[in-house]
Amino acid sequence: MIEGLLTSEATWLHFFIYFALTVLLLFIVLGFVTYAILAERKVMGFMQLRHGPNQVGGRWGLLQTVADVLKLLIKEDAIPRAADKPLFILAPLIAFTPAFMVLAIIPFTDRFQFADIGVGLLYYIAVSGITTVGVVTAGWASNNKYALMGAMRAAAQMISYEIPLVMSVIGVILLTGSMNLNDIVLAQENGWYILWQPIAFIVFFIAAVAELNRVPFDLAEAESELVAGYFVEYTGFRWAFFMLAEYVYMFAMSALITVVFLGGWLPLPYLGFIPGAVWFALKFMVVIFLLIWFRVTFPRIRADQLMEFGWKVLLPVAIVNIFLTALLKEWINLF
Repeated sequence: MIEGLLTSEATWLHFFIYFALTVLLLFIVLGFVTYAILAERKVMGFMQLRHGPNQVGGRWGLLQTVADVLKLLIKEDAIPRAADKPLFILAPLIAFTPAFMVLAIIPFTDRFQFADIGVGLLYYIAVSGITTVGVVTAGWASNNKYALMGAMRAAAQMISYEIPLVMSVIGVILLTGSMNLNDIVLAQENGWYILWQPIAFIVFFIAAVAELNRVPFDLAEAESELVAGYFVEYTGFRWAFFMLAEYVYMFAMSALITVVFLGGWLPLPYLGFIPGAVWFALKFMVVIFLLIWFRVTFPRIRADQLMEFGWKVLLPVAIVNIFLTALLKEWINLF
């Protein structure tokens, strides 16, 4: 009886600890989304010789995104009369929930991780694919031809670019011998995989941009072509859920790139006195900056160019990288 009570108390204690950490992570991610949008607008303004937000919250516009979020929350929640109401309401949740679920397996440091599972990389790829269901559901439930076309484009794009994304990390798995993200980080003590797998990094980064539906691969939500695509009928906080999912995935994908190719929390040589969390944050911010830089630099490509590039360029290059990695591993084993 006493042993049962002790076990029960320990279980509930663990539950509340994990619940509190999850809420903390949620607020950290929401804070990131708020100021990632602001940082993106400021960096884009700098690169395009504009000021960017500079009115709300002082000269840096620090409260501009907060004001935008409040504006979205108080807007009218309009649902089209001909829409499939249950699916219309459910679609934003289906799109957002996987974006937060994948954060569970990201090792931010050697001590801060929610779930250390043996197939963490596979888990990320599998769970993130569920968002495609939410996107297609939103387009279908809206009962709008432009929304449906945007959803079909999004599904085709996300499925097509997920294949080279997966193929690019096979080289990393071959060198590590594991899909556990902690093992992948620790295997980079003698050199980050961006140096050992530069082709994989380039393929992965480009495919990740396409998965995030960001410029130049934002055809799924192209205002000039599809009047905002699959979420054209969404307003207020439901529309905000789709934007939130996009930026949470930006957080998750940048963290994954940091772990898989940049050594996670591992320091540069002779700088081990700097905490691992600081190293992770610095590498993470570099990846975020690259994503913003990508958006500012390249124009949107056509739909046929998008599909052709994914299937005829990225996929063959990823397959070639697998063979080169296998040869490299055999050469290393010989010596």
